[in-house]
Amino acid sequence: MNQERASLRVAVIDNDSSFVQVLVNRMDTAGWRHRVLASAVPPDELVSMKVNAVLVDLRVMADEGWSYLEKICGLMPDLGVVVCTSGATVSQRVRGLRMGADDWINKPCHPEEAIARIEAVARRRRRHHGNGEAAPLVVGELEIRADQFQAFVAGQSLDLTRREFELLLLLGESEGTVLERETIYQKVWGYSMAHGDRSVDVFIRKLRHKLERRSPGFSYIHTHFGVGYRFAAETPIPEAEPPDKGGPDRAQTTSVETLSVPV
Repeated sequence: MNQERASLRVAVIDNDSSFVQVLVNRMDTAGWRHRVLASAVPPDELVSMKVNAVLVDLRVMADEGWSYLEKICGLMPDLGVVVCTSGATVSQRVRGLRMGADDWINKPCHPEEAIARIEAVARRRRRHHGNGEAAPLVVGELEIRADQFQAFVAGQSLDLTRREFELLLLLGESEGTVLERETIYQKVWGYSMAHGDRSVDVFIRKLRHKLERRSPGFSYIHTHFGVGYRFAAETPIPEAEPPDKGGPDRAQTTSVETLSVPV
């Protein structure tokens, strides 16, 4: 565990020099490798850094903060993303988490808390992403590749966001089992679900739409009202045809019988 902790690579995107300096001291003590950036870099540059996690202050990008967050969450599924910023409202924090951020810290905060949250996020990412190539999970026409963070139908990618893929992977690994909403939230989002939070239902709806569009021959996600969701590839039950109440065949038979009566 200590060796795993010491091997972390972290990027910090923040121009708060005093906070960053204390954070860097803590990372040096932990043996982490790090890159400190006073401004945003293109997502592909983060990829080339091969970091496990990024701590980002959205205020550094001003009006482009949300767009940047969406890009790094969508394009880098194995990257742990921790937002650390000031002045955020509850709705803004919820928005960031729904976009794919793994955690959100409000400034001012203690550097030790930031370090602990980065470590927890990176640990979850490693556990989810795994090491080496894993065998695909096949359900119906769907192929889920945990090692690639992608899902395919007939060789075509479903184009899932990171959160959508994590949700699909959890459901697929629990095939046939009804999972409660609270359990899904805890395992995918990483913490307890707040009362009234409908994030699970929102993401289920998005995921179901993508699955039905690419694989219309199967119904994959089944709702158990008041409980949660079950994942299984089932063919939709065709609607029963209405009973025959006297169609053209009957009329034709009657007509023939009438004509056969002697005059």
